[in-house]
Amino acid sequence: MIDWTDIDTVLLDMDGTLLDLAFDNWFWQCHVPEQYALSRGLDYPEAERILHDWIASHLGTLNWYCLDFWTRELNLNIADLKRAAAHRISVRPGAEAFLAALADSPRRVIMVTNAHRQALELKLARTGIDRYFDALVSSHDYGHPKEAQDFWHRLRDAHPFDPERALLVDDSLPVLHSGRLYGLGHLASIRQPDSSLPARADTDPFPAIDDFLRVLP
Repeated sequence: MIDWTDIDTVLLDMDGTLLDLAFDNWFWQCHVPEQYALSRGLDYPEAERILHDWIASHLGTLNWYCLDFWTRELNLNIADLKRAAAHRISVRPGAEAFLAALADSPRRVIMVTNAHRQALELKLARTGIDRYFDALVSSHDYGHPKEAQDFWHRLRDAHPFDPERALLVDDSLPVLHSGRLYGLGHLASIRQPDSSLPARADTDPFPAIDDFLRVLP
């Protein structure tokens, strides 16, 4: 599935790729609506409806991922809510062995995440996976999400690499399409980003990783 002889640089997403997306899905779909309902005196279904439409309207933009933006918009301290629930954060099965194998290989390994820096730091403190990376990049550093071509241009300026000899692993199909448009030579998705949900039946046109232990370099 992955031709490691043709890869010099590995670009890895965090949430849904290395970490179980169950945490973020629970946080935004259940916990934040619950806290918003309590703070506004709303019924939970009404708060859920309001927030679903509100958050969805920013899908694919940097605001969608920005804790500071949602703290202002919702008048809730999103970073504090995440810290209080940090015990729910977990590494996906096999991901740490995959990272260790990459760290022992000659390839450069770069985290590329849309996560806000505060969320990134919280998750790294909880999991310790930062020790496997040569660089940690948040799209907020560049002012563009990974869905935008400007992100990849800024990434390559900061961390020069050959796109044709780069592998991107990401659970987001829009991000993978963006990477392919930029010219990344190797792309792979994740079959089951959220352990609480069924595996995805279709990630076409990208191959999907079921088990990191089966794609070790």
